[in-house]
Amino acid sequence: MNDLSKRLVVTFICTVLLLFSAMGQGKSGKPRNIILMIGDGMGVTQVYAGFTMNHAQLNLFQFKSIGFSKTYSVSGYITDSGAGATAISTGNKTFNGAIGVDMDTISRKTILELAEEKGLATGLVATSAITHATPASFIAHQASRENYEGIAADFLNTDIDVFIGGGSMNFGKRADKRNLLEDLRVKGYQVVFSLDSIKAITSGKLAGFTSIMHNKSILAGRGDELPAGTKTAINILDNNKKGFFLMVEGSMIDWGGHANNTDFVATEMVDFDAAIGKALEFAKADGHTLVIVTADHETGGMSVVGGDFAKGSVVGKFNTTDHTGVMVPVFAYGPGAELFQGVQENTDLFFKMVSLLRLDPNGSK
Repeated sequence: MNDLSKRLVVTFICTVLLLFSAMGQGKSGKPRNIILMIGDGMGVTQVYAGFTMNHAQLNLFQFKSIGFSKTYSVSGYITDSGAGATAISTGNKTFNGAIGVDMDTISRKTILELAEEKGLATGLVATSAITHATPASFIAHQASRENYEGIAADFLNTDIDVFIGGGSMNFGKRADKRNLLEDLRVKGYQVVFSLDSIKAITSGKLAGFTSIMHNKSILAGRGDELPAGTKTAINILDNNKKGFFLMVEGSMIDWGGHANNTDFVATEMVDFDAAIGKALEFAKADGHTLVIVTADHETGGMSVVGGDFAKGSVVGKFNTTDHTGVMVPVFAYGPGAELFQGVQENTDLFFKMVSLLRLDPNGSK
């Protein structure tokens, strides 16, 4: 079966499942908005570490539709964030390090770009640089995730409404001397450089930078940048009555795994869950929003070997400082959530989302 046939089969199956869902619910089962939240490096152990540190409480545990995603890349059994996020954003398995391109380095339109073409509002929020692998894979097309300046330039090829994260130097202090910050202003963006300034904006286009490159960790004092940025992005994007697509990344769960640092992992997980809480609060009130929470891969081969809910203490062990090949969880809440149950390819997430938003999955640059 060729690539196009696979796309058509997955889209057909999604449509049939939605029809059965509609008969059971008395409504279409299709959302107007999708908020996709990616906990980089987040396996089930990382989730439970956060649950333990947060005294047996997580917003994530309110989700009832739960599945798993297989994460391997074209490069091999274990993916990196570029290939993992590109699979989710474009529906194409690709090689490690790729950003928005397939295994032949052909650019593939992302769900963010497809949503934009349909007139939906779009946004990205991350605790890393906004040019880092996961957020980049939803807006850029580069053969290497290390090409931060090329990734930043790709932002100007879109009409994304909101992006919030680190990485201002990739836009303003560049080897090619281009000032993309000024180019963003010319395109109508409000370009700001502090969380207070970001939170004050409620409409229009926003390029919100929270650091020169990556943000601090929670342990180092980052504060509520991710939940606040998530809430701000939702409020702005909701001005578009056609709907919106938003991707939010809890970037540094992965970094705690690479460092084999349990407290690093757990505090970042709790922070990511606070952002999930903002999305869930909106989805419950709105009634037309699907929230999906997943990961690009697991990091660290982490296990929990002890803990105390009352004290919020957790003891973890790791068997690698790198990524692993295990399946990662997929949680979904809202219209269409039932489609994300069971074991699935990471590429299936793309096809299910485009079917739910009634987008054309076959576009390519």
